[in-house]
Amino acid sequence: MSIPDTANTNRDQNVIDKNVAQAQADAANSAIPNDNDIARVRAFLVDLQARICQALEAQERDGGGDATFVPDDWQRPEGGGGRSCVLADGEVIEKAGVMFSHIHVHNLPASATARHPNIAGRKAQAMGVSLVVHPKNPNVPTSHANVRLFVAEAEGEAPIWWFGGGFDLTPFYPVLADCVHWHQVCHDLCAPFGDSVYSDFKQWCDEYFHLRHRDEQRGIGGLFYDDVNTESRGWDFETCFDFMKAVGNGYLDGILPIFEQRKAAPYTDEQRQFQLYRRGRYVEYNLVYDRGTLFGLQSNGRIESILVSMPPLASWHYRFEPEPGSPEFELTDFYLKPRDWLTL
Repeated sequence: MSIPDTANTNRDQNVIDKNVAQAQADAANSAIPNDNDIARVRAFLVDLQARICQALEAQERDGGGDATFVPDDWQRPEGGGGRSCVLADGEVIEKAGVMFSHIHVHNLPASATARHPNIAGRKAQAMGVSLVVHPKNPNVPTSHANVRLFVAEAEGEAPIWWFGGGFDLTPFYPVLADCVHWHQVCHDLCAPFGDSVYSDFKQWCDEYFHLRHRDEQRGIGGLFYDDVNTESRGWDFETCFDFMKAVGNGYLDGILPIFEQRKAAPYTDEQRQFQLYRRGRYVEYNLVYDRGTLFGLQSNGRIESILVSMPPLASWHYRFEPEPGSPEFELTDFYLKPRDWLTL
């Protein structure tokens, strides 16, 4: 019987252990965004902003208007900058803002650290595209979308990062088929990422876009997600980035068919006044609850870009009560309640 060569066996095991350790280190490093990763995200966001502006301008032209987005490049004294693109006074779109920003923060504000005490004292960078579109016709819903990446860094420590975003729809005179279409787009873009992704992020959206002081939904929802990374979702950086791309591209898939079908629909002055009244709810939500607005205000952000989401006109009426059975009544009685739109 031969005696095993324990020296060779130990050497082989050492090689295996080193290879495993290296593989684990490589896997860990692959989850940490480096400069190239951040540059790829930035390039996607810049392109997304341009494509959304082009698509919305096409809707404006198709509706007989000639309004275009006016770009405004800006720099932030504390670091970073961006491009705000605003379209105003169109025939189809009364106001739209599509904003790209990439900013650097040296002392994170309370809105960022309250939910993340582990990033206190770190410098950070945040980049994203955020947009709000306020159509002129009350039959076309207001829409909102946002995709973003946040990275907090400290000397000698691994970065802490996460993705966030989503999109949601705020109709004034909703059409059931439009609501189903919107949520079908949400469902389909989520499907490749897991069976529960749509239901998880839809529920999050319903909970997030809720006006607590009125106990009322802002709209019919869509998707909302935040703090998405390897720790929270089990997705590596690349998967999170892929989901960002799916959401950014999915916004156009959701909103353009609705524009096509509703932008030329006739409407009355009474319907226009109701649209302005409901826009007041949008203003209330953005100034009281919206994390992006609060983060911008607390981080000395650019006020013009932060408040570009505000509608050009809005109104408030004391104790307004829609007539039972009217379309205005149906909005709050049926549509502005969380529900499973894909089983109706």
